[in-house]
Amino acid sequence: MKFMMFVCTDTEPETDESQLPDIEQWVEQNDAAGRRLTGDQLVPPASATTVRVRGGELLLTDGPFAETKEVIVGFDLLECADLDEAIEVARAHPMAYAGRLELRPYHQQ
Repeated sequence: MKFMMFVCTDTEPETDESQLPDIEQWVEQNDAAGRRLTGDQLVPPASATTVRVRGGELLLTDGPFAETKEVIVGFDLLECADLDEAIEVARAHPMAYAGRLELRPYHQQ
C-alpha cells in the first residue's frame, strides 16, 4: 500500500532532543528497504500559490489555502504492507518527535 506521509511542524515538540533519531539514517534505512519511494522538504508556506477555478475564471492567491500554526514542511511517499508498518516507519522519523506526521493511504480502486 502506498501512503503519503505529510511532515508537519508542531507547537508542542518533544522537549528531550536527545531522543531525536537521525534523519540521514532514517532515509538510508527506508530507502534500502524499499519503503520510502521519494520524499523532500518544502519551502516555507509564504512561497505557496493557491489555485482555484470559479465560473471558468482562474483565481490565484499568494500563500497557503489555510492559515494554521502548524505547517507542512515536507513529505515522504511510503510503500508499506499496511498501516501498522507505515506507523512503525513514521514512529522512527525525527519529525515524529520534533513535529507531527500525517499518514494518508492512496485511494485504492
